[in-house]
Amino acid sequence: MQVKLEEVEVKSGEEEEETLCTYRSKLFIYGETLLDKGTGNKTWRERGIGEARILRHREHQRIRFLMRQEKTMKVIANHALDPRIRLEPNAGSDRSWVWSAYDFAEGELEEKVFALRFANSDVATEFKETYEKYQKEMESLLAGEDKPDESGEADEAAEALSGLKTGDEE
Repeated sequence: MQVKLEEVEVKSGEEEEETLCTYRSKLFIYGETLLDKGTGNKTWRERGIGEARILRHREHQRIRFLMRQEKTMKVIANHALDPRIRLEPNAGSDRSWVWSAYDFAEGELEEKVFALRFANSDVATEFKETYEKYQKEMESLLAGEDKPDESGEADEAAEALSGLKTGDEE
């Protein structure tokens, strides 16, 4: 007996976004394990290996950090590039960064402490520079400053609006 399965289109939530950069890395999270819940005993736990990506939404231009576990594609980090986030060097390593952010990877917003480790210090440095560059862009966006209108769409829209007449003007 042969079972026929219909192909189902799966939405990742990333269809409306463009990938600005991708870095292969290993993500760690600092916190209590299930066994330590409520004890205050916090440790670093490996969250997964995969592509750490910075994405920009095509419509509203907001930028976020997203990382999925390599094999399962499960979201292990998902947060906005908040301008207040500071990437700090990880003690004893020149190839990893530590930061704190309000993350939405598990379906609800909660503050988490992350560490991201790269293959070498050059990649780690490049990631930090790129992350901070897009943080500045996000800061401008949140402050209400738009990106320069390189395509001239705003001028075209203004011209079209100036040609409109209300019923009172006739």
